[in-house]
Amino acid sequence: MAVIAFIGLGQMGAPMASNLLKQGHQLQVFDVNPQAVQALVDKGARSAVTPASAARDAEFVITMLPNGDLVRSVLMERGGVCEGLSPGSLVIDMSTIHPLQTDRLIADMQARGFSMMDVPVGRTSDHAIAGTLLLLAGGTSEQVERATPVLMAMGNELVNAGGPGMGIRVKLINNYMSIALNALSAEAAVLCEALGLSFDVALKVMNGTPAGKGHFTTSWPNKVLKGDLSPAFMIDLAHKDLGIALDVANQLHVPMPLGAASREVYNQARAAGRGRQDWTAILEQARVSAGLPPHVSL
Repeated sequence: MAVIAFIGLGQMGAPMASNLLKQGHQLQVFDVNPQAVQALVDKGARSAVTPASAARDAEFVITMLPNGDLVRSVLMERGGVCEGLSPGSLVIDMSTIHPLQTDRLIADMQARGFSMMDVPVGRTSDHAIAGTLLLLAGGTSEQVERATPVLMAMGNELVNAGGPGMGIRVKLINNYMSIALNALSAEAAVLCEALGLSFDVALKVMNGTPAGKGHFTTSWPNKVLKGDLSPAFMIDLAHKDLGIALDVANQLHVPMPLGAASREVYNQARAAGRGRQDWTAILEQARVSAGLPPHVSL
């Protein structure tokens, strides 16, 4: 069992730390909330007065904090982790922060002679309590291998994201997709209600289509990701259907800002000559717009 410093005992951090204790690890905890610290002490952890004292003699230091500035402060400012950290210890930041901040933190820690990796988590506080978090490990192969036994005390699935800083990158992309899709889904649900359509019927249909399953796992692997833009469903037709939906929404006074923005994406693809390509060619057009080389030419 390992000696672990755990810094950040909020809604996610507290149950994660608790699960480490349940697995028999020795825990040294720090948080600005004394009640959160005491709750862990009551379960067998040792309290620390500073991040530096928490890190002293720890094999692993885990940070679970609200933002990147706090992570940097806890690690590097006066009384911070670096003042008590042993050169052979491994720092694991499990916070959700800006990926470029993660890159700088890893580089700055390395310049000071310390090892750091990023392992943000997926799922919710209920999963944190149950110990069934999704662990998105960004680090060297040696770091990931070393950290895995500790990490698996807090989760039940670990994804090696492919190197330092890649854990937070995949977390960011996943959350971006999920959060934006939540808003678009709300638009669709309201239009469904305004049209008098049973939501249960819509749900049944979308459970088997890209609308419900997502394009990453349905339409893209079968077309654009295989380099095939021959039309199974043309961009021109997708543009037409989107226009109908927006027109009826307008007549029913249902605001559809995300749908309207999406139509401009399809307009751009049509203007570029992609109207008769498969609708998955939207990915290729997005690549060109971002200055990236297309996988498949026009």
